[in-house]
Amino acid sequence: MSSTSGGIDAVIFDWGGTLTRWHDIDFHAESLALAQAVVDAEHDLEVSRDLLHRAGSTIWGRSRDHQQSSTVADLFTEAGLSHDPDLLEAYYAFWEPHTATDPEVAPLWQGLRDRGIKVGVLSNTIWPRAVHEGYFRRDGVDHLIDGAVYSSEIAWTKPSSRAFGAAMDAVGVSDPARCVYVGDRLFDDVWGSQNAGLLAIHVPHSAIPVEQVGHTEGEPDAVAHTLSDVLAIVDGWC
Repeated sequence: MSSTSGGIDAVIFDWGGTLTRWHDIDFHAESLALAQAVVDAEHDLEVSRDLLHRAGSTIWGRSRDHQQSSTVADLFTEAGLSHDPDLLEAYYAFWEPHTATDPEVAPLWQGLRDRGIKVGVLSNTIWPRAVHEGYFRRDGVDHLIDGAVYSSEIAWTKPSSRAFGAAMDAVGVSDPARCVYVGDRLFDDVWGSQNAGLLAIHVPHSAIPVEQVGHTEGEPDAVAHTLSDVLAIVDGWC
C-alpha cells in the first residue's frame, strides 16, 4: 500500500466503469456498428465486423500486456481495413447510452475543488479527446476538470507509471504521494497507480471481463462503494 502525510494535492479518476456506471457490452453489436465506417472493403459487412472484433482483442491485449496505446485508426489498420472517420457516427451512437456521467460526480468534484484539491481524469481509450470532452460537456461537469489525459494521445496506457505521470502533469502536481487515483480495476487502476507512487481507491462495482484482467491485482488503500464515499476517504488523508 501507499502512504501519505500532509494532505492531498490531486484526485485523478478513471472514466469507463468509474465515472460512468458499468454496463455489459454486446461486442458483436459494437463491431457491427464500427464496420459501418469501412470503405473499399473486399468483404461483406459481417466479415468486416469479425476482422474488427479480432483486431479489438489484439489492441486491448497490447494495452494489458505491454501498456501500448492505440487509436480508432489503429484498430482499422490492425484489421486490415480502410475507413472513413466521418462514417463513425453509428459506432459512437452505439456507445452513447453507456457514457452517462454518474450523478454523484458533480458534487464530488465540486467538493474536492472547494478543498483546493485538483481534479483529473486518466482513461485508457482509443477515442479522441474531443469525444470524451463532449460527454463531460453534455453532462455539465467539464468545468470541474483541471486536467485530463486520454491514452489515445500518448504512447502508454495504464498501468504504466508514465501514464500516471502524464496525468499528474496535466493537473499541475508533482508529488505522487500527495495524489490519489480512483478506479474500478485492480490491475490497471489500483496496482498501476500504487506502482507509480499514488494512493489508490477502488470502486468495486464493475464486472471486469476475464480477458481484461492483468497479471497483478493491487490491494487498494481504500474502497469506495459509491463515488460519494471518495470525499470522506480523501478528507481522512488530509
